Amino acid sequence: MNLYSPLLTALVGLLAGLAIGKMWERYVFRGDKWIDRRRARDSPHYILGLNFLVSNQIDLAIEELTRAASLDGDALEVPMILGNLYREKGQVGKAITVHQSLLQRASLTRVEHAYVLLCLGLDYKRGGFVDRALEAFNEVLRLDAKNEYALVNLQKLHEEQHQWSEAYDTRQRLTKLAAIDSRPQSQAILAFLENEIGLEAMRRNDYAEAARRFQAAIDSDARAVPAYLNLGDVRLAQGNEKEAASTWETLVRVAPDRAYLAFDRLDALAVRTGKPESFSRLCHKPCLVPPSHHGRPRV
Repeated sequence: MNLYSPLLTALVGLLAGLAIGKMWERYVFRGDKWIDRRRARDSPHYILGLNFLVSNQIDLAIEELTRAASLDGDALEVPMILGNLYREKGQVGKAITVHQSLLQRASLTRVEHAYVLLCLGLDYKRGGFVDRALEAFNEVLRLDAKNEYALVNLQKLHEEQHQWSEAYDTRQRLTKLAAIDSRPQSQAILAFLENEIGLEAMRRNDYAEAARRFQAAIDSDARAVPAYLNLGDVRLAQGNEKEAASTWETLVRVAPDRAYLAFDRLDALAVRTGKPESFSRLCHKPCLVPPSHHGRPRV
């Protein structure tokens, strides 16, 4: 018997640990009582609500999830979902009220706090409360600096406000977090934002900064067509016709399917410099079969 005592003790300890772990997973101590985390989720109303949600019957989903939430006033997940559903229905005020009330709970963990703030930020964004949405998303990032959902929505808000530099900085943060296979998409977005910053510089007649930004866009994404067009425009405005032509011709080589966008510029430049044959030679290059450039809108 003594031989098996250590083994028996270890087995009992293991089983006790598993039991405590399961209890800790299911129950949480709040105030002066243990709360069953699964009470609301185990109810048929919760399951029905999810079924209605999957079948896009939002009103019925809200009805059932509201019943599920009433079973446990301390539940977090169900009221969060309800708030999101209110937002999707356009009932932004209700969504904000639900999510703000959840933020008042002193028992929220850091992760829970960040998630509720994210939901609230989405409410504000949907309602057009831009400053509040920006504040909410930034607060999420203070709690969780790698929260990609907050970063994506923050970037979109900056873009909508034409705050291109802020959007660019946010996208850079996202790029550092992105998986390797999604890097090309991030680089294309960075190129788009660099181009927009360059256009702002052009409007200020800051051609040096504009050229730097357009070149950076091209470096980020070799097929950033607008950046080639705009960089050529800058070079032309600076009186550098040769570099302007070279930039547009590079676009023709890099993106022959979009070459027609540069044809009006190249044609006008060829006439301006007294070398119309140069444009004719370009149009007859092998593998370049563009649509007619006449009548095309300039970009």
